[in-house]
Amino acid sequence: MARIDGQLIFLTTSPRTPEKMIPEIDLLIKKFCGQKWNYDTQCKFMEVMREEQFFNGQGANDPSFSARDRINRAPKSLGFVTLSPTISLTPAGEHLLSSKRKDEIFLRQMLKFQLPSPYHKPTAKAATYCIRPYLEMLRLVRRMGTLKFDELQIFGMQLTNWHDFEKIVRKIEVFREAKAENTGSYRVFKTTYLNKELKKIFNDRIKRGETKTRESNDASLTKFLQTQSSNMRDYADACFRYLRITGLVNVSHIGKSLSIVPERMNDVDYILRNVDRNPVQIEDEKTYISYLGNPSTPSLLTDNREMLEHKLQVEFPDVEIPTSATLEDLKDRLAILLERRKEETINEQISAIKDYRLYDDIQNTFEQISSNNLYDAPLMLEWNTWRAMTMLDGGNIKANLNFDDFGRPLSTASGNMSDIVCDYGDYKVCVEVTMACGQRQYEMEGEPVTRHLGKIKTSSGKPCYCLFIAPSINEACIAHFYTLHHLNLAMYGGTSTIIPLPLQIFRKMVEDSYKADYIPNPDHVRRFFEKSQELAQNSSSEVEWYNKITETALHWLDT
Repeated sequence: MARIDGQLIFLTTSPRTPEKMIPEIDLLIKKFCGQKWNYDTQCKFMEVMREEQFFNGQGANDPSFSARDRINRAPKSLGFVTLSPTISLTPAGEHLLSSKRKDEIFLRQMLKFQLPSPYHKPTAKAATYCIRPYLEMLRLVRRMGTLKFDELQIFGMQLTNWHDFEKIVRKIEVFREAKAENTGSYRVFKTTYLNKELKKIFNDRIKRGETKTRESNDASLTKFLQTQSSNMRDYADACFRYLRITGLVNVSHIGKSLSIVPERMNDVDYILRNVDRNPVQIEDEKTYISYLGNPSTPSLLTDNREMLEHKLQVEFPDVEIPTSATLEDLKDRLAILLERRKEETINEQISAIKDYRLYDDIQNTFEQISSNNLYDAPLMLEWNTWRAMTMLDGGNIKANLNFDDFGRPLSTASGNMSDIVCDYGDYKVCVEVTMACGQRQYEMEGEPVTRHLGKIKTSSGKPCYCLFIAPSINEACIAHFYTLHHLNLAMYGGTSTIIPLPLQIFRKMVEDSYKADYIPNPDHVRRFFEKSQELAQNSSSEVEWYNKITETALHWLDT
């Protein structure tokens, strides 16, 4: 049980990307089901995690804490696993691991997440909690039409009791009016407005002089407000990401806002009409676990046969519905049709990309990524690089990121695979991208990138190369990838040809492809990697090699 003593809404923030809990829950159950969840099993879990190819972290400083951070938060709080008296999978967890309709599983569990609960009990100092957070945030998006990230952060995170919903709506409306009248810097306006709200929220605590936080010994009001602002931002970010996995909302990466998917408006309205806004009154943890782990509740629009048939007829009018089909048959039929529509949409995008019709859009998106003007820059970098690689040359270019039902990027690739895999027939190229910089770039990407390349070599039996793209390249990554050109390591399938390129250099390669008076072919790509091998053998240091290969990239079609 966790004690909550805050004045803001509480949401699960780990894992940051909800899909990533799926392989981790699977691993936990396969390796530790029936065992006690204690310091020993927590440390062993992190040892196994480090060995698994879907995990890009270390968790070495405090493995027990790292394990609890990954399992005790969302997997437990959303009712997928139980950890007492021993580790076990709930019926909802079983559905999460086995169902094709994972968005539906996440949605049901998120709608049941509530404050207070036997898992999360407020202290005497805490706000008065009476809310199902995800339900009310969904209602807020529906009510406002479009909800900006800043509005969710400043006002949505204040909604600890659903009875205050109208008050929060009015606050957002007043904020929008003040924003429209503001003629100065929006950043200054936002910070001033946020600090004013924080001083109201924490008025009693500030008066008592209790401004020291766990994160710092600095007890100044300025530091206190910065910490609370950061907390609000983390919760708002988690809300964005978790709502997105339900398939009910669109995320505008440019506008940094949420809106209801038009085709899912009826689904949302059904939820808002039928799901009780009050938390269930259950004090006993065992009874609460049974309630939370039920994969069939609450009821969704797709549980109503009449409404489900209507949805099928509206979205797929050419499809006949057999009278003998069960409700589950209809749900499976809908899932298949949505997947087929998604594939068709993506194929249409690919055709437009290969015809260079989207060249300007691709370059503009890279510019927005570089300027940090998009909500989820890592996701957009992965998606846009896939588009660029598709346009760059021939071959079968596969993005391992997740797309929503309408072919829009939903979440980044899981950790057990390359971000993008390019199959050119007699050889392959994997592409890895990251927004990480500095030493963190090397710590996060160095070994996994090499491991992914080795995995593709082993599985394909073909020559394989790798392109590593980031806004800037850390010196440790340059040294690491240079060394791998020389080291014959069996675990990585021999020597590894990995070329690190700054995003600006890669954009120039895309530009050259667009401007060429012929269509570049896979041989141009292969010669670029072979040139890297040649330069690595003839360079006296990683610096010399890196400088020469980036210079080569600027004229890669002449290689």
